[in-house]
Amino acid sequence: MSRGILGQSPDVVAPRLLGARVVSDVGGERVVVRITEVEAYGGVGDDPGSHAYRGRSPRNATMFGPPGHAYIYFTYGMHWCANVVTGPEGAASAVLLRAGEIVQGHEVARARRPSARVDRDLARGPARLTVALGLTGDLDGVDLLDPAAPLRLELAERSLSVAEATARTGVRGPGASTLWRFTLDDPTVSPYRAAAPRRGAAR
Repeated sequence: MSRGILGQSPDVVAPRLLGARVVSDVGGERVVVRITEVEAYGGVGDDPGSHAYRGRSPRNATMFGPPGHAYIYFTYGMHWCANVVTGPEGAASAVLLRAGEIVQGHEVARARRPSARVDRDLARGPARLTVALGLTGDLDGVDLLDPAAPLRLELAERSLSVAEATARTGVRGPGASTLWRFTLDDPTVSPYRAAAPRRGAAR
């Protein structure tokens, strides 16, 4: 059933991931995050904000399926970000996990995120979320529905009410206005930031 849900288009799957739990047993230490903020990204030629917009590459290959696997990529030369692959195999789409609430493993998450002053901030933002869970590119492609995997996804029993649907954080150009960022009404949701204008661009 979960695979079938994740095999739908990313904008349909993204709200369904709100309230889902991501379970990490990386390093033999369990941390569980309840997802409160996500962003959907489409495929080749149809979503300018997506890594897959211009086609398949070594970096984005995991986005092409099958659904239910983790797409974990490195960005800005310093951060890992985690996604859930969605859609039919070959279609290239995913949902970025942007923020969540730590519901188990607080001490482990605090040790991994010593700069967080309050627990609300432990997984508040996509890079913080991956650090709290202990994720790196070594887990790119892992099957999140495999009960033996070190990283797993557990969908909520029912869909939760979306508090807000907005443009995606940091996306510029033709995809900037697509309302594919979905959040719960929760203090762990990260602040929305529009894309900064390119240097030299007209304001």
